[in-house]
Amino acid sequence: MNDIRHVEDLLRELAPQVVGVLTRRFGDFATAEDAVQEALLAAATQWPREGLPDNPRGWLIQVGYRRMIELVRSEQARRAREDLAARREPDDLRSAPAADLDVAADRDDTLVLLFLCCHPALSPASAISLTLRAVGGLTTAEIARAFMVPEATMAQRISRAKQRIKTSGIPFRMPEANDRSGRLDAVLHVLYLIFNEGHTSSGGPALRRVELSGEAIRLARAAHALLPGDSEVAGLLALMILTEARSPARTGPDGELISLAEQDRSRWDAAAIAEGVDLITRTLPVGPVGPYQIQAAIAALHDEAPTAEETDWPQILALYGVLEQHSASPVVSLNRAVATAMVHGPAAGLDALAALDSDPRMSGNHRLFAARAHLYEMLGDRPGAVENYRAAAGRTTSLPEQHYLRLRAARLAVVDPAEPVPGRR
Repeated sequence: MNDIRHVEDLLRELAPQVVGVLTRRFGDFATAEDAVQEALLAAATQWPREGLPDNPRGWLIQVGYRRMIELVRSEQARRAREDLAARREPDDLRSAPAADLDVAADRDDTLVLLFLCCHPALSPASAISLTLRAVGGLTTAEIARAFMVPEATMAQRISRAKQRIKTSGIPFRMPEANDRSGRLDAVLHVLYLIFNEGHTSSGGPALRRVELSGEAIRLARAAHALLPGDSEVAGLLALMILTEARSPARTGPDGELISLAEQDRSRWDAAAIAEGVDLITRTLPVGPVGPYQIQAAIAALHDEAPTAEETDWPQILALYGVLEQHSASPVVSLNRAVATAMVHGPAAGLDALAALDSDPRMSGNHRLFAARAHLYEMLGDRPGAVENYRAAAGRTTSLPEQHYLRLRAARLAVVDPAEPVPGRR
């Protein structure tokens, strides 16, 4: 099982690099992405059975290259594409030249691919969805959950985005400086979503997918090196570093989830916290304040608190108010409601959460039920907490979250019969 997991992680890491190699050589992102998907399927079938090749990346390039040739030749049969296919067809149709493999081994086009997928020819939602698939390695189902839409809707959106890039003739190269700004918001949003899926997986047996969060941080560092003066790029990088710094304490010996308030803070990565705090401290006074900087400032307040009880919740609540003005979303409103409870009491927090019941994006989301359960627990309403913890557990596909939520419910369900039950709000 571990070997299969290792292969899956390796393929997810290599996929965008191989797509970049084939796109650069053929100039056709959509077909390259299709070819690489077939190469990944072949690898997922053969590698666990036959063992890893000496050069996994080169293996994927060779297989993807051969499939790409088949697709290009197929295109030649279409009269409307004859000229395009002829220009793209390399001299040697039998295998990838050694020189190409040498270049591929030294070049990582992932950041170029990231900007390509976030081209202004696509709507922001389409660009982000496509990039999560091609660069982030997320499945269509995972992307659909991130956008809170049906999987079929997301599949159509990704397919249309690929076709739009294919027909637009967008060149595969890093955009000029004056063209980057039009793509940067989508690029940052993609990295944010990839990191979030890595930090807390939306489904499966593991709480984290470290290959995703690590890749998101790597690409954010690359974007920061490319655009060192952009305050939101720096803010996003700081947010990732500060959030990831708490990861060593988020799980117990058996992989069980440990809440922020119960974590052993001595296990947090002090060097990462120092780096993130320094980055956001230098960034905030420089440029216009955006949502990633605000979230990084909130993460810094959590990370710098010596204990959970010493957390500066009034400042966090104020920052969530600013964040809600910058980029209102149901998730931001939920977090603000929890902060409200920590400052003004659980009853005030529950009142704030009630406004989300009518939001179709959040009304059936497990996070809303989990937050409400936590506030009922703070209020002393055990039946209300148990009901909502169980409802939350039934609405998440993450096994560690399910286990945590059901365990909280089970502990609270053991009530002294003589103990009065508070009135339900």
